[in-house]
Amino acid sequence: MAEQDIPTTGREWHLAARPDGWPVPTDFALVEAPVRRPGPGEILVRNAHLSVDPYMRGRMNDVKSYVPPFALGEAMDGGAVGTVVASGAEDFAVGDAVLHGLGWREYATLPAARAVRVDADLAPLPYYLGVLGMPGLTAYAGLLEVGSFRAGDTVFVSGAAGAVGSLVGQIARLKGAARVIGSAGSAAKVATLVDDYGFDAAFNYKDGPVAAQLAAAAPDGIDLYFDNVGGDHLEAAIGALRLHGRAVLCGAIAQYNDTGAPAGPRNLALAIGKRLRLQGMLVGDHAALQPQFTAEVAGWLRDGSLRYDQTVVKGVENTAEAFLGLLRGDNTGKMVVSL
Repeated sequence: MAEQDIPTTGREWHLAARPDGWPVPTDFALVEAPVRRPGPGEILVRNAHLSVDPYMRGRMNDVKSYVPPFALGEAMDGGAVGTVVASGAEDFAVGDAVLHGLGWREYATLPAARAVRVDADLAPLPYYLGVLGMPGLTAYAGLLEVGSFRAGDTVFVSGAAGAVGSLVGQIARLKGAARVIGSAGSAAKVATLVDDYGFDAAFNYKDGPVAAQLAAAAPDGIDLYFDNVGGDHLEAAIGALRLHGRAVLCGAIAQYNDTGAPAGPRNLALAIGKRLRLQGMLVGDHAALQPQFTAEVAGWLRDGSLRYDQTVVKGVENTAEAFLGLLRGDNTGKMVVSL
């Protein structure tokens, strides 16, 4: 077994209490835990960058879902990239950069089969948590495969300044959309969508009713809606979708912290006459697209046609605060914690 000098303990985040509505700092606990040396077929990774993502809020509730809930008093997990510092696996050497699923901690010991080697020369390591990782594939597969995007479509994206939404809009533009419209939560983000990401129009959903602002931005309606928000955004999109329109139901961050019943949509009956297709998506269903996705997106990054932003919070001790900031909408692009 090859290894570098490593400490006997490292810090990791535990879920201390299940949030009631919006999470608060006391729902999380940063603890010192033993660092276990890898056994046969395992690797030990020193994490360099951690991902915080909206779906993690759902895992804090003790309810059955497509992914198991976080356990109280145990380490949380999520996407991470780092460097192998000890290896008991033939396929991985000390110094290899890898992507894996044991984030929210400084050191991770895991089966080598659950790690993927990544190329730091192709892109900076944090990119594998964002544009070349799960959010990027979500945007690519959701738009092109689930949403059946066609050149000439008018596309509306909610949460458009986030890790997924910012890529959806740009990919739609690169693939020949007639018009791309986005919503975001601040004037600065709206400006970024139009000036940096090439959206044709954007609006701040805090400035007035979403339906009215969408109607002004897309007076002739929309063909495809990529939903990261739910609630009033989904209701507005159902109203604006044309005949045979499509909606990709990717996220519903507007209601993740609600303690009561969701507010809407109240106009779902419109889907009948318009013959709309509203389809949910999970990125894990689209792994077969990974090679095509990586090749095409890496090419766009190289030639500058795709703009990628990330919001970086430094220090493992600030991971919980980075997650809370994500829920507040503090980020532009992908939210990453760098250790």
